[in-house]
Amino acid sequence: MDKNKTFLIVGLGLLGGKYAQVLSQKGYRVTGITHSQSTLDYALEHAYICEGRNENFDNLVQNADYIIFGLYPTVLLEWVKQYGHLVRPGTLVTDVSGVKRGVVEPVQQMLPEGVEFIASHPMAGRETSGVAHSAEVNFAPANFIITPTEKNTPEAIEWCRTLARTLGFARISVLSPAEHDHMIGYVSQLCHAIAVSLMCASDNTELAKYTGDSFRDLTRIARINDKMWAELFLWNKDNLISEIDMFSDALATMRQKLVDDDREGLEKMFRLSTERRKAFDKK
Repeated sequence: MDKNKTFLIVGLGLLGGKYAQVLSQKGYRVTGITHSQSTLDYALEHAYICEGRNENFDNLVQNADYIIFGLYPTVLLEWVKQYGHLVRPGTLVTDVSGVKRGVVEPVQQMLPEGVEFIASHPMAGRETSGVAHSAEVNFAPANFIITPTEKNTPEAIEWCRTLARTLGFARISVLSPAEHDHMIGYVSQLCHAIAVSLMCASDNTELAKYTGDSFRDLTRIARINDKMWAELFLWNKDNLISEIDMFSDALATMRQKLVDDDREGLEKMFRLSTERRKAFDKK
């Protein structure tokens, strides 16, 4: 990527802030747009961006060569609808959204002719939120998913790969928007649903001083950004409901083995889970 070109980050939250931090540290010119003055002040003070606005930002949009949307899906669509006409032809645009269906095609349709939106998802979120926690994010062990459509060019897909490598991602994959949302329903959203349900099943706060690593590990992601995750769950609810049903069936199977005193059946499930878990330990 050409360091004479300008990145614009729209939405300086946890991931948008991290993008700005890394790109600025690597010598790229980075500007930012955010609704919060305190967020803007933080990003400027820590040199995440060289220039930023929370209003009257037309010139930042018009002068950007690359734009990265660090916005929730609903806000992303609203922003593009209101300000997308400002993006000049030749600009490459991507995002960090955790869902793709219902986002990618509308954004591609709304942006001006000659502007290419190539969607992507850095799977590096944390329980914390906001630009002040951006430095805590570690892209190195995380997955980066590119979700092109037939409207995307090979050049834009390669640019997105280069962006991911520049940010520090080592594992980069390509999925369709539908494949992405199906995958994310299982490996991310279902996990959050289980963690939240476990914490909400009973008032177990008195156990905090007694619990072991297993409970802490399993419920780490239960400390959750309520607004973002409610939106992500609802945008992908068909996939998530299907995964919840599948998980419920597996849990019911285990319950029945307990009822039946079926030790052999339990051991078989444990062996299967152990074998399948090995795939996630491969480097």
